[in-house]
Amino acid sequence: MAFEKKVFGQTQKGETAYLYTVENKNGMKAVYTDYGAILVSLYVADRNGNMDDVVLGFDNLEDYFENEPNFGATIGRHANRIGAAKFTLNGVEYTLDKNDGNNNLHGGYDGYHKRMWDTVTNDADNSITFTLFSKDMDQGYPGNLTVSVKYTLTDDNEIVIEYNGQTDKDTVLNLTNHSYFNLLGEGKGTILDHKVWMDSDEFTYADEESIPNGEIRKVAGTPMDFNEAKTVGRDIEMDYDMLKFGTGFDHNWILKTKSGQINLVARLSEETTGRIMEVYTDLPGMQLYTGNFLKGNLTGKSGEKYVQRSGLCFETQYYPNAINVPSFPQPVLKAGDKYHTITSYKFLTDK
Repeated sequence: MAFEKKVFGQTQKGETAYLYTVENKNGMKAVYTDYGAILVSLYVADRNGNMDDVVLGFDNLEDYFENEPNFGATIGRHANRIGAAKFTLNGVEYTLDKNDGNNNLHGGYDGYHKRMWDTVTNDADNSITFTLFSKDMDQGYPGNLTVSVKYTLTDDNEIVIEYNGQTDKDTVLNLTNHSYFNLLGEGKGTILDHKVWMDSDEFTYADEESIPNGEIRKVAGTPMDFNEAKTVGRDIEMDYDMLKFGTGFDHNWILKTKSGQINLVARLSEETTGRIMEVYTDLPGMQLYTGNFLKGNLTGKSGEKYVQRSGLCFETQYYPNAINVPSFPQPVLKAGDKYHTITSYKFLTDK
């Protein structure tokens, strides 16, 4: 187990941000920064033992200040969208940033991925924990909130992400990781030939602004069906309302998980490298996002431009806009209760 810490750069507020590199016994490496609790790089072997960085991102801190696609980011206080940028909790209406048209996206303009987090490292289990304090009415949300994100790289080539939170007032909390994966290696092409399997029979309908309203659709007979593994590109251009609205896949699938139980919910595979990634979580939903809005204007770590569909995300979550849809599982953290959820990405090869 190897561990390294080095300076990444200075934030806009003059704080020193660091890069933390953790390596397991197999040579798999994860690189994080305390700016945004971001996963910067993830080096994974292919079937021949060749290592590639399989997550999109930047090689300098300054590019993360903007980071419009949210590469590698820890998203909070609320991942994904809240319709009309407002919600009511305990009879009180709260208004949020309208940073996505008329809606709130990923916490607003001052997301958790644009802040310095405190760090605790633990070499014994190859983990690093990032902690953030978010004061009452931060981003428009009630409650003084303390959250932590613990990343652990296991010798089974699994990166385990454990989220914890506690508040002094009832609040909304929905944390996720926004890494874009490309099993060819970042900057080496699109993910259109990657195969995806998901253990889901239903998804939440989303309107032209990507806001769910409570309608649940069956995946059967639609391009949204990933119960049998298929390439991302097979159906992505089909004439289907969801794909037209989202410019591709950018939707929440309803998982068959039970609270407190971690299940295998998705599998991603790439034939030429033999790399396979499995996704495990205990959360009720997951956004599959296929990099529809990457425009080729950002240069990644490899020096290559990130064009449309250069990577895809599996964002485990409570459903988008759930706080405004009472029939959905609710992302409400009660005062004094503990928020705890786990998502992991496990890497294998087909050899």
